[in-house]
Amino acid sequence: MAGRTLALALAAVLLSTACGATIAQEDAGGGAVTITNCGQRVTYDRVPERIVTNDTGITEIVFALGLADRVAGYVVGTGHASDLESSPWKAEFAARPKIATKISAEVVQGANADLVFAGWNYGFSESTGFTPDALADLGVPTYLLTESCRNGTGTQRGIMPPLEALYTDLRNLGQIFGVPERAEALVARYQREVAEAEELMEGRPAPDVFLYDSGIDQPFTSGANAAPQEIVSRAGGRNVFDDLDDSWTTAGWESVVDRDPDVVLINDYDDGDAATADAKREFLLSHPAIADVTAIRERRFFVLPYAALVESPRNPAAIRAFAEFLAAIP
Repeated sequence: MAGRTLALALAAVLLSTACGATIAQEDAGGGAVTITNCGQRVTYDRVPERIVTNDTGITEIVFALGLADRVAGYVVGTGHASDLESSPWKAEFAARPKIATKISAEVVQGANADLVFAGWNYGFSESTGFTPDALADLGVPTYLLTESCRNGTGTQRGIMPPLEALYTDLRNLGQIFGVPERAEALVARYQREVAEAEELMEGRPAPDVFLYDSGIDQPFTSGANAAPQEIVSRAGGRNVFDDLDDSWTTAGWESVVDRDPDVVLINDYDDGDAATADAKREFLLSHPAIADVTAIRERRFFVLPYAALVESPRNPAAIRAFAEFLAAIP
């Protein structure tokens, strides 16, 4: 099946997961709330009313919790237009302002934000000077995406399994915004969806899977701590780079050859070198260094949108869609 067809089929599956628009806004308490975020105890003195979110998956976490009316604006890069089109929360994206394609202190201040939800390499970066500490100096609280938490080894990221990171953020934000019951209902629902998906490959050998995000000289892929790790493993596969103690990271083409994946999982977004999943597939098929890799030789590709492969409420549906693909392999 062609990559684009698979992506469209997944979009239909993902549309059934939207729930942000159907849950009535609950009354949030007004007291201070203290939660643990990236290993630090953080206190929020009041319920935020003007959130600025960075990236598609992060914004969708807020929408899934039914908090679209609290979003003062979202920031999404130019390469993620297809994510907005395929989003189960397309209506919420259309109703809230897109305020920039790159986040900055000026963007945050222009939106009069009282909370910024972003992450390391999901907007926050020392090289740009846009950091939680810099925003704290401006009096703007932040919440860090748990998938992006640094684990104490340089700038490596990942402090817990990826799905646990999603559930942690839902529960933390549920506390911050005074909607804990809503968060728990979402977590329970996603856990059921994942458990049902796992049954599809039960008792079958796990195919080896290579996540291809981008990169020509070196592939950018998923280590053990990014969302694809559990999308692959819970679907019944094995991430060939599950020994890398990082989230999103680079590897080498020689390592891809050595690990000889059975399937390539393609991240569908415009990475600057390839604008479509089909272009990425054609590049991989034309790359002489990996011509003898099983997945390339068998032309065995599966496509998921970017927002399903980073921490987001699309993860459970993505697991099911990929499990169905793996179960159909002879």
